[in-house]
Amino acid sequence: MRRVARVVLLICLIGAAWFGWHRFGPRPPAPPMAPEATQIDHILIEKSARRLTASLDGAIVMQADVALGFQPEGDKQQEGDGKTPVGIFRIDRRNPQSAFHLSLGINYPLPEDIDRAQNHGIDPGGDIFIHGQPNGVTGLTLPGDWTAGCIALSNAEMARLWSLTPTGTVVEIRP
Repeated sequence: MRRVARVVLLICLIGAAWFGWHRFGPRPPAPPMAPEATQIDHILIEKSARRLTASLDGAIVMQADVALGFQPEGDKQQEGDGKTPVGIFRIDRRNPQSAFHLSLGINYPLPEDIDRAQNHGIDPGGDIFIHGQPNGVTGLTLPGDWTAGCIALSNAEMARLWSLTPTGTVVEIRP
């Protein structure tokens, strides 16, 4: 019986080490930026259609299906509500070492979001990103709306969007 317990413990430890390495271990290098002339200037996210459209001078460069926060209806009001915000934002940071496959930060909350939240005595939340799948999840895209308020794409689509999107790009999120 002890031998079986040791084998089970060993298997659990190996599994935990494997998962930890894939989830938190070194990340592959981020894709290089596309030539400046082909970089996008606008990202439109249509929450109701679960669609992201990236464009340059009004011409569509790429489209992708997305997952949203786990309570996607309505505008983000506070930390932990599971909603993806609605409004006009900008990409304000890029994280190649994210816990998700690459991430592009959105400058939420805006000053008006902070004021509204303060007036209601709540935290508006933050750390809203466009990102890929959780690290350690390889070869598949999680179904449904599963983020805490972010916008998630497949890893391949995220790599493409990453290379096309400079800091400062406008992000329009519609209901």
